[in-house]
Amino acid sequence: MLRAQSYRFAKDRKANVAVIFALMMVPTVYLLGMAMDYTQALRKRSQLDAAADAAAIAAVRPAMLQQTDAVAQATALAVFQSTANSLPGLTSVPTPTITITDVGLARTVSVSYNTSSINNFPALLRSPAWPIGGSATSKASSAPNMNFYLLLDDSPSMAIGATLPDINNLITATAPSKQPAGSSQNCGFACHETNISHDGGTKDNLTIARNNNITLRIDLVTSAVNQLLNSWSLCPQSGVSGGVMQCMSALNNTVYKAALYTFDIGLNTLQTLTTPTTAGTQVSNIQLMPVAYQNCVVSGSCNTDYGTYIEGALSSLNTIMPAPGLGSNTAGDTPQEVIFLVTDGVDDWLLTGSQTCINSLSSYKRCMQPIDPTICTTIKNRGIRIAVLYTEYLQLINLGPNSNITDSWYMSWVDKYDEPGSSTGTIATNLKACASPGLFADVQTGGDISDALTKLFIKVASSTGSLTQ
Repeated sequence: MLRAQSYRFAKDRKANVAVIFALMMVPTVYLLGMAMDYTQALRKRSQLDAAADAAAIAAVRPAMLQQTDAVAQATALAVFQSTANSLPGLTSVPTPTITITDVGLARTVSVSYNTSSINNFPALLRSPAWPIGGSATSKASSAPNMNFYLLLDDSPSMAIGATLPDINNLITATAPSKQPAGSSQNCGFACHETNISHDGGTKDNLTIARNNNITLRIDLVTSAVNQLLNSWSLCPQSGVSGGVMQCMSALNNTVYKAALYTFDIGLNTLQTLTTPTTAGTQVSNIQLMPVAYQNCVVSGSCNTDYGTYIEGALSSLNTIMPAPGLGSNTAGDTPQEVIFLVTDGVDDWLLTGSQTCINSLSSYKRCMQPIDPTICTTIKNRGIRIAVLYTEYLQLINLGPNSNITDSWYMSWVDKYDEPGSSTGTIATNLKACASPGLFADVQTGGDISDALTKLFIKVASSTGSLTQ
């Protein structure tokens, strides 16, 4: 009978689920405990990684780049510990390893840590804690001391109306009924003719533009330089007087100097290198190049009808500028050197000697062509940076209040370099080649030249830190 009962018990399967469940509970509890402890460790590592990122960035902030490595290291440590000290569940508060490497103006900061997250199920995992660790690396360059050479086009083409309405108003104001016969009729350019009696006139177009409150492109350039050197309402630094340059100098804790030049057939010195504030006193002297009549440079024979030699101005400025330094505050170091070129990018100059030109008027020995960036390469090879603001050369087609006026000289001599558009033609392409990488900006007629010049300056002067790991 006992044998029979034992046999029936062995054949009974009704309790298998309970047995299997009991057997599976052991690995299930183990896996749940491991998952919980692992997730908790990942969360803590994420928080410590964020602390390491913040610490690395803190050591390369613009203000911190002016401090010693010891100060930067202490700052990074304090930032890391502000998180680590308040993080529960660690076997110990990690003390990060902070390494700072300076090369010239560049600083690289590495922050690494190692610790362990306390396990809730140490017996199951056979370990009291889960090891975690991480690192972060940031790099930035301190803003350098810099000398800025503002090189502004003051040739007759910069006397075009600032906006299309300005252009149309000037064309209307110089209609044949209001101006005597000659090249000044229906003219969108307010050229400053000093010998207007040659054409029987009584008022040059500049006077007409001023009398009719017509804003010219040279006015916008002057306003942009005034914002750069004299007055900027958007400076984030409180208590700073002056323009964008003074504001950024205070923001970056750097020394900036400025020189002010205009150019037409030659280089015109308004102010040699000095403080931005002193240079700002000369902004009112930015004036259009005067011409005798019909854009002639001198009275008499009109074989001198030219007015822009960009390469000559750049070459002259290159002889003035010293070799650039690193721009650090290290004894013996000198500032970086930067040219700010503001132009519409078209040459109009007189050929002499063995000079060559791709678009010359042989009878006048006159050259009209886009800027040749070769001189820019020569300057950049010295380590001097060139920032270019291209005030786009207006396509002088279908202008006037009735959109029925096209400049024939423009069509014959300039239009082919302004196609397919003023922002994509050869003029724009050559100016981009002249500029240092990333330092080219363009503004169409009617655009905000002040905003464009300010943004271009800030791009040159700014320094920001970034995580590299």
